Amino acid sequence: MNLDAFETLATGLDHPEGVTAGPDGTLYAGGEAGQVYRIGEGGSVEELASTGGFLYGVTLDGDGNVYACDYGNASVARIADGESSTYSAGTPERPMRVPNFAAFDDAGNLYVTDSGEWGDDDGLVYRVAPGGGTTVWSEAVPRFPNGCCLTAEGDALLVVESRGRAVMRVPIAEDGGAGAPELVADLTGAQPDGIAMAEDGTMFVGCYRPDRIFRLEPDGRAEVWADDPDGVVLNQPANVAFLGERIVVSSLGGWSLVGAPAGTRGLRLRYPSI
Repeated sequence: MNLDAFETLATGLDHPEGVTAGPDGTLYAGGEAGQVYRIGEGGSVEELASTGGFLYGVTLDGDGNVYACDYGNASVARIADGESSTYSAGTPERPMRVPNFAAFDDAGNLYVTDSGEWGDDDGLVYRVAPGGGTTVWSEAVPRFPNGCCLTAEGDALLVVESRGRAVMRVPIAEDGGAGAPELVADLTGAQPDGIAMAEDGTMFVGCYRPDRIFRLEPDGRAEVWADDPDGVVLNQPANVAFLGERIVVSSLGGWSLVGAPAGTRGLRLRYPSI
């Protein structure tokens, strides 16, 4: 993808890492000082609330409430009617340390990656039931688990392991438990971060390093879809999200969201009522 194909969708954001689209197609993002942003028509930016932390991934439920992975407060925050509260801080035995990204299933369970300490390979994935009850779901993707999304069938969670330089598939058993992880794609040479899935099974992966976006075939074959050696257009493109047939990219190293045609339509996220 030629970098000229990217257009700026919003500016003035505070080093946004997470980006997502809500049920009505409105874009949301998080900021370095805990800001929760809603992007309106023409790229207008509204700050809904602030947790005072440092927001990573953001996602929404069916009522438009925002769930933000808050590294600064080591928790998942729930933002409703402009007010922020703690939705989950992990379990008493395993409190959250680096909550990084979250994805809902149809039943309203929220899968949350906790990256752990870089180099220690001690990351894990929590499963937060509707209402906030939390369990450790999987410790089998420990190499700095980061972005995640569900498959179209809802039978597995795709997890980016940043230090593992890989995308892993963790099956979701009928009883809700986690199966043994399977390698989807080896992305050696990059530090992958976020992932978004299309209706046809194509995956797009944003990278913290280098400033690059991969396109993955359903069978895991990877190609560099967009590359920015200067880091000007894609400035630490940590997370990606679909908005129809467009890929929206966050700029952790800067202040904007940019987008470009993806050539395929994004898989609709789950928006359960909690």
